[in-house]
Amino acid sequence: MNLHALRIFAKVAETKSVTQTADVLSLTQPAVTAQLRSIESEIGFRLFKRNGRGITLTEMGKILYPYARQVFEAEKEVEYQIALLQNGKKGRLRIASTYVPLNFLLPDWLAAFKTSSSETEIELKSGNSAQVLESLLQYESDVAIAVIEDLHHEEILTSHLTNLSYDFIVPADHPLNGKTVPLERLSQEPFLMREEGSSTRDKLFSLFTSKGIKKPTVDLQFSGVHEAIQMIKAGYGITLVPHDAVQGSLKRKEIGRVYIEGIEIVRPVVVCKRANDLEENRTVDAFLQMKGIGPFTTPAAN
Repeated sequence: MNLHALRIFAKVAETKSVTQTADVLSLTQPAVTAQLRSIESEIGFRLFKRNGRGITLTEMGKILYPYARQVFEAEKEVEYQIALLQNGKKGRLRIASTYVPLNFLLPDWLAAFKTSSSETEIELKSGNSAQVLESLLQYESDVAIAVIEDLHHEEILTSHLTNLSYDFIVPADHPLNGKTVPLERLSQEPFLMREEGSSTRDKLFSLFTSKGIKKPTVDLQFSGVHEAIQMIKAGYGITLVPHDAVQGSLKRKEIGRVYIEGIEIVRPVVVCKRANDLEENRTVDAFLQMKGIGPFTTPAAN
């Protein structure tokens, strides 16, 4: 069936006027009439009949009109869905993130993105730095967000998001609470440590090693920041955590903080993508553009 003629038929059925249809579609009246005759000839039925000064649908016209509307409503829906995909406002966004970005940076960002892209399906998974990078490399996520520095991986591109400061925290009644001490003093304390694969664990060990100080002994090991903080609140140990994760507890004096002579720990949060992605993902691009993230560094630049 001639879809152009069908479209004209549907508009005439809607307006009940050849003249008005011609104006709406920017056609001449003879052109509209010719298309109507064409579709009537094609199906072998008259579609309109005179009704006083106007026209009305025949029985066949009444049968055809709902189907014509369905065809063009479906066409509009297809165009709308294509536009959503082109604008990055529909699709799937899979994010793997470490604890701090997931809990303190992503909520507002995702809420704003979801508001503007309500039909986007968003999947979130959490883990330590090694786990979220592996998720990215295994195509289980589209983007990874982690607190990590000096990443050298030929298959991963990175872009800086923000910086985070880190604190050594202790129980509120700890004798070192509020004091400034040399780093080696901390090696005598029972450390609560993140699991292997955590960049915070690696950062802590490298800090001691770079100063020529014996690495602290792992007294208790946890698989998350929250668990270590709760242990500190319960009155035991010392650990290194992002300030954003404990600022509320510090203000309420539920825990204490130890300051280190000549050392302030600031670490970057980076957004990671695969270097070998060949297919453009406009949903991911739209998500990243909300924060103005980019450019991503090439492996050679890392």
